[in-house]
Amino acid sequence: MAKKRKGIDTSVRKNIPLLLRSRRISCPDITLQAAKDKDGIFQMYSYKQVYDKVVEMACALQEIGIKRGDRIALISDNRREWLVADMALLSLGAADVPRGCDSMGTEIRFIISFVECRIGFFETGRQLAKVLEKREEIPTLELAILFEEASREVLELAAASGIKIVNYVDLEARGEKASDAQRAAIEHEMDITDGDDVATIIFTSGTTGVPKGVMLTHDNFLAQVEWARSVLTTTEDGELWFSVLPVWHSFERAFQYFVIGLNSGLVYSKMAANIMLADMAAVRPHGMIGVPRLWESLAQSIFRNVRKEGGLNYLLFNFFVGVGKRFYWAKTHVKGLVVQVRRRSRFLDFCVGIIPYILLAPLYGLGNILVYRKIRDKLGGRIGCAISGGGTLQHDIDMFYHAIGFNLLEGYGITEAAPILSIRWPSKARSGCVGQVYPSAQIKIVAEEHGKIVSSEPLPPGKRGLVLARGRQIMKGYYKRPDLTAQVIDQDGWLNTGDLGMLTYDNEIKITGRAKDTIVLLGGENIEPQVLEAALRGSPYIEMAVVLGQDKKYLGALIVPIRDAIISYAQEHGLPTNDYERLLEDHHIMDLIRNEIDSKICDTAGFRICERIYRFALLKESFAVGRELSGKQEMMRHKIVELYKEEISGLFD
Repeated sequence: MAKKRKGIDTSVRKNIPLLLRSRRISCPDITLQAAKDKDGIFQMYSYKQVYDKVVEMACALQEIGIKRGDRIALISDNRREWLVADMALLSLGAADVPRGCDSMGTEIRFIISFVECRIGFFETGRQLAKVLEKREEIPTLELAILFEEASREVLELAAASGIKIVNYVDLEARGEKASDAQRAAIEHEMDITDGDDVATIIFTSGTTGVPKGVMLTHDNFLAQVEWARSVLTTTEDGELWFSVLPVWHSFERAFQYFVIGLNSGLVYSKMAANIMLADMAAVRPHGMIGVPRLWESLAQSIFRNVRKEGGLNYLLFNFFVGVGKRFYWAKTHVKGLVVQVRRRSRFLDFCVGIIPYILLAPLYGLGNILVYRKIRDKLGGRIGCAISGGGTLQHDIDMFYHAIGFNLLEGYGITEAAPILSIRWPSKARSGCVGQVYPSAQIKIVAEEHGKIVSSEPLPPGKRGLVLARGRQIMKGYYKRPDLTAQVIDQDGWLNTGDLGMLTYDNEIKITGRAKDTIVLLGGENIEPQVLEAALRGSPYIEMAVVLGQDKKYLGALIVPIRDAIISYAQEHGLPTNDYERLLEDHHIMDLIRNEIDSKICDTAGFRICERIYRFALLKESFAVGRELSGKQEMMRHKIVELYKEEISGLFD
C-alpha cells in the first residue's frame, strides 16, 4: 500500500528520467503501461520493463547521432512507444517537439523548420508523407523514425527527397544489443541533466497563427509531480489511469508524469465512446483525464442507450438522475461544499440543505442500486478520480456525473504553466469553480480593462480580473521569441494567462471569461480567431467576420456582408433587392456566403478541421466606431458579444 502523505513528495528527482529510474527501483514489478497487441488483448509492461526499454532506445538513438541539446520532432498520437521515445530523448539531454496526427502538413513543416529538427519520429508513413509534400520547407530534416512501417510509395517519396527512414522496431532490436558500457553511459547522461534544461517545445498555435513554441523544462513538470500524491490522494500503488487524450497536449503529458510519480500505470485507449467503454470494462481503470467533449460524449452515449431501451428503464433513469442532482445539491450545502465567491454562512447552508438531504437519502440509496451503480459499471466500476480539463465543463454534464456518484473533478491551466494551475481536490470538490490553487503555483487576480492590466495589486476574493500565475512550473519562454515572452511574463515572474476570473474565499479559481482572443473548444483545441477572420475578409462578399466558439463543440461566425456586392449578386440572379434584410435571408444568399466561408476556411488553405465554421449569421448593418469598433477601427469583442447575444445564442442552439 502506498503511504498517503500530505505535502511534497521528496522522492521526486531533479529530472524526468531520474523520476522513472527511482520508480524502477522502488516498484519494479508494478504495471506502468497496458496496451493492446495485434489481437486486441491488453499486454502489461512493468516499470522495470519500460525503464529497460527506455535505456535501450536511448542507446540506439545515441548511435544514430542524437545528442544533448538536439531538438527532435515527435509527430504521433498517444501510444505506448510515445512515452518510451520521450523518455529516451530526455535521457540523452535532448528535447522533443511534439504534434498530433490530426495536424496539417503545413503546420508540421513549419514547426520542424522553425525548430530546425534534423531527426523526427512519425507515427505512420501518412504523417511523414504530409511533411514530404513540400520538401523545400523542411531543409534541416535528414532522418525519419517510423513507429509503423510505411508503404512503398512513401518509402520511394522519402528516398527521392533524401530522407533516410529507420523503423522503430529496428531501433528496439539495436538497443537490445547495447553493451553494459553503453547503458552506463546513458545513465550518466541522465545524472547530468539539470532541472532547468528544456524537456519539450510545445507549439500552442501553428502556421495559421503567431508561432509560439512553449519551452517547458524538466522542473516545470516535476514541480507539479511533487504534489500529485497529496492532491489526488491515491489509495495504493499500481492503480491504472486511462490515457486517451493527445499526448502532445501539455495536459495529458503532465498527467503521464503524474502517473509515474504516483507509482501508477497507464492504459492506452482511443477517444471514441464505443472503444473506450469496451476498454474500461476490460481493464477497469481507477482514474482518467479528459476534455469536456469527452465527458459529454460518454454521457450522451449513456443517454442514447437508455433511450433505446425505453419503457420502465427509461422512466427510472430520468427519475433517479433528477433525484441524484437534487441530492447532490443538498449534500454540498450540508458539507460546506458551496463555492464562496461571496462570504457564506456555513450554518445557514447546512440548515437549507439538511432536510432535503435526509429526505432524499433513501431515494438516492435506491437509485444507486437500480441506476447509478449500473452506469458506473459501464465506466469500469472503480474509477475513484476523473478529471476534466482543457476547457470549461458544461454545468449539466458536471451535474449528471455528480448525480450518479461518479467523482468527476475539474482542473484549469495553460500550456505556458505546464499546465496545471488548479484542480478540484477529491476531498473538497466544489462545482462552479475549477478547483483549489495547485500547491506548486501562486495565483493572483489583478484589475484589468479590455485585457490590459490596470494595477498589479492583487484583488480580494470575489473580485473579477486577470488571472496571473507564478511558480516553478512557469515556462522558460517562447522559443526564439523573447519579445513575445516579455509580453506575457513580467519582471517579477508573473505570467498573464489571458483569462478572466476570481479567487474564492476557499482559495479556488473561478474562470469567468477570456481577456485574450484565443478560443478553446470543448475538445481542447486552441483557435486563433483573427487568422480565420482575416481569411474570411478576403471574400469579395464579406466586409467583417467575428469567429466565436469558446467552450463550444464547434466554431460559429457573425458575418457582415458587403452590401453593394450582395445587391449586385442578387440583381444578376434575378432576386428582389427592395428589402435588404429579407434578401439576406434568401437561401441563394445564404448558399453564396456558405460557399465563400468553405472556400476560405479549408484544408487546402492550411486550416484544420476544428477551424471550420459550422454555422453563421448575417448582420444587416456595418460595424461602427464607438459601437463595435474602437477608434483604431479594431473590433471590441466584449461589446460585440453583448450587442449580438441573441444571434450568437442562435449559432449554438
